[in-house]
Amino acid sequence: MTRKLIPSFSRKESKEFFQTLNKRVNQYFKDNKLEKTGNWKLYLKSIIMFTILIAPFVIVVSTNLNDWFKLFLAILIGVGMAGVGMNVMHDGNHGSFSKYPWVNKLMGGSIYILAGNVFNWKIQHNLLHHNYTNIKDHDEDLEAGVVLRFSKHAKWRPHHRFQHFYSIFLYGLLTLKWAIVSDFIRLSRYQKNNLSYLNSKSHSKQWVGLFISKIIYFSIWIFLPIFVFNIIWWKLLIGFFVMHYTASLILSLVFQLAHVIDEADMPLPDFKTGNMKNSWVVHQLKTTVNFSTNNRVINWFTGGLNHQIEHHIFPHISHIHYSKISGIVKKTAREFNLPYNEYRNTRSAILSHFKFLKQMGMQPVYAKS
Repeated sequence: MTRKLIPSFSRKESKEFFQTLNKRVNQYFKDNKLEKTGNWKLYLKSIIMFTILIAPFVIVVSTNLNDWFKLFLAILIGVGMAGVGMNVMHDGNHGSFSKYPWVNKLMGGSIYILAGNVFNWKIQHNLLHHNYTNIKDHDEDLEAGVVLRFSKHAKWRPHHRFQHFYSIFLYGLLTLKWAIVSDFIRLSRYQKNNLSYLNSKSHSKQWVGLFISKIIYFSIWIFLPIFVFNIIWWKLLIGFFVMHYTASLILSLVFQLAHVIDEADMPLPDFKTGNMKNSWVVHQLKTTVNFSTNNRVINWFTGGLNHQIEHHIFPHISHIHYSKISGIVKKTAREFNLPYNEYRNTRSAILSHFKFLKQMGMQPVYAKS
């Protein structure tokens, strides 16, 4: 990814909105004598998520159950993968899981049993996605190669006309791609572009750590069940694929509903200067969408990722608090005549997402066949 100009957000807009919002949110935590990090509710949920992830795996490798029931357990493991990723790993790598850095590091490290890599994730998510949300060539969440077209600024190709049909099948390959290909490509690209964060390790240590983590990952999920527990290899690979497909489908849809949707703006910086029209906080409001914020099940399972507006403005506050501070954010945004985009339920958000994919798949008038 070549980044000639780093987007620069406007400083001309009044700072009053964010100052007011920040003051009100801080007052909420002060009045209720709460830490901005996780609490017992998050810790209990983390235990449940890890149980959903690990317990079915133990049952699969240690018992002689019906193959169809084991396939169901593979799906359940996938649900656990998504749950740990959204509720534990995500908060941990944002430093919001606990007030203790070592706990955040430990919980953030759970990404290694989900097929990912901490360094790559922090660059891709914390640095690029959160700083340059929905800006083409800077936010990698908008990059889908030539297979999918998520932005009107991306090149159109004839097969994009059908992307609202085939995209759902590709969404299920997300974490499997992480495990096998993406981490190696990203680490190479990030090092080439000199991307890093505080306390990053040297390039050579990053590569050694990546290879070791992948060896451990595939040893746990594939080689151990086959060579120690004598699971038939092709049955194991089917279960492995189903596990990843389930997790990927959940994660992809949750991510897409927040940003790849009609209400989410996708602005470009000025071609010559790199300047953006809005300030960073207003940019977050215009490029991010909430959904199903009154649904307790969705709130609980998605780790607050359905509260993307709150998460993008306050990434260092644990998701356990988003449902409470969302009212403050919405009220303040409306007072300053700023957008607060949200869908009342998940169904309407999903329909809007695929409608948007269909629109992005239509041949632009300026495109050449």
